[in-house]
Amino acid sequence: MLARAHAVPDRRSLRGARFVTLAVSIAAAVTAFVLFLQVGQADGLDMFDVLRSLLILMSTFWLAWGAAQGLLGLTTRPVLRPDTRAPIRGRTVVLVPVYNEDPITTFARIAAMDASIRGEDTGAVFDFAILSDTTDDAVAARERLWFLRLLADSQGEGRIFYRRRDRNTGRKAGNIEDFIQTSGGSYDYALILDADSLMEGATIAAMVRQMEADPALGLLQSLPRVVGARSRFGRIMQFSASFYSPVFARGLAMMQGQTGPFWGHNALVRVRAFAASCGLPELSGPPPFGGHILSHDFVEAALLARAGWTVRLDDDLEGSFEEGPENIVDYARRDRRWCQGNLQHARLVGAPELQGWSRWVFVQGILAYIAPLFWLAFILASIAAQAFDAPPDYFPLANRPFPVLPADETAKAIGLAVGIFGLLFLPKLLIAIDAAASGRARGFGGRVRAMASTLLELLLSSVMAPIFLMYQARSVFQVLTGRDGGWPTSNRGDGRMTLTAAWAASRWITVTGLIGLTASSVLAPGLVPWLLPVSLPMILAPFLISWFSQDSRSGLMAVPSELTPAPVIRHHHQILRAWRGNGDTPPLPPGAPYAGAARP
Repeated sequence: MLARAHAVPDRRSLRGARFVTLAVSIAAAVTAFVLFLQVGQADGLDMFDVLRSLLILMSTFWLAWGAAQGLLGLTTRPVLRPDTRAPIRGRTVVLVPVYNEDPITTFARIAAMDASIRGEDTGAVFDFAILSDTTDDAVAARERLWFLRLLADSQGEGRIFYRRRDRNTGRKAGNIEDFIQTSGGSYDYALILDADSLMEGATIAAMVRQMEADPALGLLQSLPRVVGARSRFGRIMQFSASFYSPVFARGLAMMQGQTGPFWGHNALVRVRAFAASCGLPELSGPPPFGGHILSHDFVEAALLARAGWTVRLDDDLEGSFEEGPENIVDYARRDRRWCQGNLQHARLVGAPELQGWSRWVFVQGILAYIAPLFWLAFILASIAAQAFDAPPDYFPLANRPFPVLPADETAKAIGLAVGIFGLLFLPKLLIAIDAAASGRARGFGGRVRAMASTLLELLLSSVMAPIFLMYQARSVFQVLTGRDGGWPTSNRGDGRMTLTAAWAASRWITVTGLIGLTASSVLAPGLVPWLLPVSLPMILAPFLISWFSQDSRSGLMAVPSELTPAPVIRHHHQILRAWRGNGDTPPLPPGAPYAGAARP
């Protein structure tokens, strides 16, 4: 039997990958800067031209950095090696933090994963610990009832545990830390999941075997694929996560090497390493920049690397899944928390003894939210430039009757626009071509269907981009002005939004789009055609948000988990159908004990 193995680049390859990616990004940014400066010089250089050139420089660098990762990921293939099926010696616990979740769907996932692990017949210990931070007493009562149903259906007594904290100090990171401190000594490894995570038993066993084969491995991150999407928006995210993400993740892995990422879930940690290295401080001052660390996963990865442990992303691991938001508003709500957490890392970039790449990861996380604002600033500066520019002087030389006409820089302007759009679209198109050539497109309905899905995704993502830009801009503004976004409960149910609800969530975007288009019509009419692709989606934001949230019946955007679902996905659906037939209150065996105090 053969298994895919992640090839960690050696130091020389790692440095080469980082150098090439950085060099390409800088070269693209400088080229864009120079071209825009030359275009501006045609009718006389002014402060707005310099400002816009600098904004183009910073924006292009970030676009090129992301594109280079995708292109880098296309240069490698998974390595095949024999699967030794070595016996597992250590004890593993699967941690499932929950926070005001629907216990039926969450516990059904646990039941499916437990059955999948037991089906592997490894003979090793795999326990489950449900770590509840639920603040709603009614939800907590349902958790206790469905936990008993979970135990009864899976014969999980002594293997599946539940506890609810009285205070959710430190949120998810504090929840896991509490378990590590009280019960972690019983286990060698911990698989950290989210409430919407789902993993094959074979995948979990393979991760444990990899960790046992490498004593220096402190954390092994899998690449979760999004599953279960129903809405247009959800299916776009699902397709992107399955079709593009493996390639971009491979490029990321090539650059990060042994200082890889941790995304907070679907990752295996060595308990001893995690306990010794990953205690998180509470930052001084109030939120959003003080208090508990929100984006704890990046920090925990950096702390493991600082202590000398390997943190690795295995982008070729199959059988790792999660669910995603079903509409733009739910995504923006979750993204608001990520924005605050990433900007909070500005206080941690200079932390002592961190590896250089860990610091750069913090910077990248900050740039992910700051860089889009460069484009917004560029648009505003372009409108202002048209409003305040003096009319061109065609007779700058005294006593000369002939005009001095500006050079025609149209070709350079078009070339610059094509280059910038190329950084956005080219990597995805190349991934589609590579998938067709390698045969990977078969899992997405075939070559023609995969290419059509790619083109549709590019179109729809371009329509959504201005709406995302506004939500991100608001998030950054809120954080910088001291507003704490907290940790909102995830909406994992039906994501369909009525037009009324969408209007309530995005009317400010519509108003902003109308103001921007009106201002450009008055102050810079020549820019209106260029601004329509941005302003029209903003003006139509409520309609688009509602439309994207509706169920999709299109045959495109198909992914392997739909066409050939993994066994654990099918089993999860079977359990859900059986459990939901019982309503909110599961039938319990006579004399069933109260499980609220169960603890591993």
